[in-house]
Amino acid sequence: MRKKLLLFLVALALGRALGQAADFPGKKSTWHNYARYDFKIGDADCRVVKPRKTAKGKPWIWRARFWGHEPQTDLALLAKGWHVVYCEVGGLFGSSKAMKRWDRFYEFLTTQHEFSKKAALEGMSRGGLIIYNWAANNPGKVTAIYGDAPVCDFKSWPGGKGNGKGSQGSWKQCLTSYGFTEPEALAFKGNPIDRLSPLAKSGVPILHVVGDADKVVPIAENSDIIEKRYKKLGGKIHVIHKPGVGHHPHSLQDPKSIVEFFLNNAAK
Repeated sequence: MRKKLLLFLVALALGRALGQAADFPGKKSTWHNYARYDFKIGDADCRVVKPRKTAKGKPWIWRARFWGHEPQTDLALLAKGWHVVYCEVGGLFGSSKAMKRWDRFYEFLTTQHEFSKKAALEGMSRGGLIIYNWAANNPGKVTAIYGDAPVCDFKSWPGGKGNGKGSQGSWKQCLTSYGFTEPEALAFKGNPIDRLSPLAKSGVPILHVVGDADKVVPIAENSDIIEKRYKKLGGKIHVIHKPGVGHHPHSLQDPKSIVEFFLNNAAK
């Protein structure tokens, strides 16, 4: 194991000495005709998709959960020279174990592969817990946040303690991942809706895309609270509403407005 690590570090150093970025480890394949690499960092399955030509500053979009679902934004950014990355934290609901996995992945990408020090975050549905919790821990490492029908309070989903139907199986899994009893979880003040101040202070812009008829992750218990509180804190947030649409489909058929949100804020 040590010998393999030493050989990898030597190859990395040689690549940098020659002015070339070292390749990624693991299995190489293709994703929508782009080079894809799958590998492990610690106990986490990780994935990187490379653009054909890397944009200046090596920008990247970090997707949380549901790899490949409604990928139009990811594909548009790949075409613009962005990397698309993924680190599996399924079943952890943005808990500390998930955050540690993401911390290791961030360190790997920004040190060994010289990615931009600021990540663009993309979270669909329960992915909202992941992107917001990591961003609140690391506000200076985030360029922008895009939440798509995002879960912003686990009491809403999977807890189902409001108007949403929730998921009892996922709720039990969520409690286990945090090490909470149900009363402890209901009293918890560390959900995304509670941790917006660091993001506002760092000037992190937020975009949400939501379905107004969402009965799974009701916007009144999630995105509406984020929008109201973030504006009160002086933060910049824009919410795109889809009238009559439920939790699905995610994203927008034409992702232009999402892509422009990321491009404009990466330029800043």
